[in-house]
Amino acid sequence: MKLTFGMIGGGNGAFIGDVHRRGATMDNLAVLTAGCFTRSMEKNLKTAEEWGVADSSRVYATWQEMAECESAREDGIDFVSIVTPTDTHYEIAKCFLSHGIHVVCDKPICTSAAEGEELARIAKEKGLLFGVTYTYASYAVIRQAREMIAHGEIGEIIKIEAEYPQDWVIVSTVAESSDQALWRLDPKRAGPSACAADIGTHLEALIARMTGLKLEKVLARLTHYHGSPLDHDMEAMLQYEGGIPGRLWASQLACGSDCAVKIRVFGEKGSITWRHTAPMQFEFAPIGMPVQTIVANRAYNYAACTEQCRLPAGHPEGFYEAFGNVYRAFCKHLSAQKYGTDAGTFSYPTIEDGIAGLRFVDACLASDKNGNVWTAV
Repeated sequence: MKLTFGMIGGGNGAFIGDVHRRGATMDNLAVLTAGCFTRSMEKNLKTAEEWGVADSSRVYATWQEMAECESAREDGIDFVSIVTPTDTHYEIAKCFLSHGIHVVCDKPICTSAAEGEELARIAKEKGLLFGVTYTYASYAVIRQAREMIAHGEIGEIIKIEAEYPQDWVIVSTVAESSDQALWRLDPKRAGPSACAADIGTHLEALIARMTGLKLEKVLARLTHYHGSPLDHDMEAMLQYEGGIPGRLWASQLACGSDCAVKIRVFGEKGSITWRHTAPMQFEFAPIGMPVQTIVANRAYNYAACTEQCRLPAGHPEGFYEAFGNVYRAFCKHLSAQKYGTDAGTFSYPTIEDGIAGLRFVDACLASDKNGNVWTAV
């Protein structure tokens, strides 16, 4: 049986709302059944019609009303997707968890680790799943890299480097307009960090999902563009368990860069380099051998990689499919809990991963404030 879900936010033509919708329904495991897509009821109903919500009585004026009504229904939604600005995540997630509804939330899950830990406690007490949409960590080929690292194909890890340059802040400053700037540059809505929280956490999650390593401490320097209270560029030295070093750079000021995520993991027997500009493949450089290109959905891949692919080998899969991988794994686990089916080896970023991101941001902010010193995560 298909699961049913509702969505909070995502209306008014918002990019990320439609991405969540496509990801959640991509594998025919869930149906969008309810929503509160925007504060305008007229636009709310229009979005519901465009997205195929069959019953207009399940289009709600407020998220509070939605949580109360759906939890009271015998056929209420199985989970909710939260795709609103960061400052609203905590209240919305807490409300739905308290009403016994599973949650998928865009990152960051809230504005402080303390809030994240409270959400985790509620979810655990009620036996509810909580997924987080760390997209870049969810490409099929990243799972291939994880399996190769776990099987010792690059040996013991000795160094990690990751970067995520964007240019939207500096471009919007010159253009004097940006839809994102309405809330992403406002500390009251975005929280205490812009760059570190928005895209630095993507790198932190990518490294964790790809290597399995736990981050222990950071030494960070944050740049505030034109005196902004929020950071728009960050550099951080990282130390993982076992003393493994790393380096991370994220920027919203890098002219000419469009979501240029890149990660390199160096080991004693070889290295792996992945670029978001070629999301279906990575370079594998075994020591003393020619560099190889490893492509997802090939016979030589681990099953944990190929099971996340949807198209025949040679056909590219991208951003929507990475979102779909988060939702497919989440739905597999939720169906296993609800119907006793087998979730297999599918895994998704959980609230614990979301909390790790919040702790990373807190440590970076503290390190920068205290004169760029090593700070425990």
